[in-house]
Amino acid sequence: MSSTVAPGSKGKVLLAYSGGLDTSCILVWLIEQGYEVLAYMANVGQEEDFEAAREKALKVGATKVFIEDLRRELVEELVIPTIQANAVYETVYLLGTSVARPVIARSQVAIAQREGCTHVSHGCTGKGNDQVRFELAYYALDPKLQVIAPWRIPEFYKRFPGRAALLEYAAQTNIPVSQTPSKPWSTDENLFHISYEAGILEDPNVTPPKDMWKLTVDPEEAPNTPERITITFKAGKPVRVTNEADGTDVTDPLDLFLYLNTVARRNGVGRIDIVENRFIGIKSRGCYETPGGTVLRAAHIDLEGLVLDREVRAYRDEHITPVFGKIMYNGLYFSPEGDMLTKMVPMTQTNVNGSVRVKLYKGSLTMEGRWSETETLYDMEQSSMD
Repeated sequence: MSSTVAPGSKGKVLLAYSGGLDTSCILVWLIEQGYEVLAYMANVGQEEDFEAAREKALKVGATKVFIEDLRRELVEELVIPTIQANAVYETVYLLGTSVARPVIARSQVAIAQREGCTHVSHGCTGKGNDQVRFELAYYALDPKLQVIAPWRIPEFYKRFPGRAALLEYAAQTNIPVSQTPSKPWSTDENLFHISYEAGILEDPNVTPPKDMWKLTVDPEEAPNTPERITITFKAGKPVRVTNEADGTDVTDPLDLFLYLNTVARRNGVGRIDIVENRFIGIKSRGCYETPGGTVLRAAHIDLEGLVLDREVRAYRDEHITPVFGKIMYNGLYFSPEGDMLTKMVPMTQTNVNGSVRVKLYKGSLTMEGRWSETETLYDMEQSSMD
């Protein structure tokens, strides 16, 4: 494979790599431009053959490949605080893509610094939110790193105006291409959720086909028998999930969240179909599956009704929850205001201790009871109408 410029003459770049067509072509294109390219993949719970992707990156020219398991960091540092804040964007979107970006970008910057890279790069489209999220994180964490965003470089996007041009380039440069037919939408997946957008979904009046939904059972086809679990919180963090029917008792934060995903998926819980306002100023239609997160947030809100002080809850709901959601969505997690809000959330959760009984049935959630052994704001005798 020939290069127009000597590889490495322009510096060393760490590319956020997915193993797909776009980032594989970007990898080879960067080498052509004179960069030494290292590839980086983050395991945030997506279904991916990481070893196959590693081999592919090395085959097409990456000098090193880094695969980082960030699942625990994602759950403990981003997902759980987002649940504690009850954060959403525009009242419905549970921030599934947004919450993963800080840990992915932070790890990428750390590796770039360790490996002496001069640049970092990503394959985000020029019309999406992720370009903003990644680049704001890069600049906040290491302003000296230079960012290469190919889909905003005219030389790149004019050369590759569509998938056909990318496929032609892949054939010319011996990039292995999966024979799996391209689906008429794009996806982003992590252990918190999966998103679907673009393609046929760009018409907001098109009903998503049944075979699009990957994670959850169709609610109409979910089991005819309800499933019941109990979620226990300490200081607003989920610390235990039990299911008496199958004997499950989970306490590890990562395992707990993965189990909630399993239960919610088989009961068809967690689907939404919305039109949202992207940070860059355009509206976008997105479909999302957030199974475990939907259950956890609903149970957390329910418990707060029992144990959280009225004024603390009102202040948090007005001043922290909506702003936290907006900051996460807009990629400002590493900003001063993001740091401040992240530190404020635990202060509102000191008394959020107790358990909630949850029924899952054909896509719906019902809170069937809640109690606390330590918090006493609710007094049954005082509340009695007798």
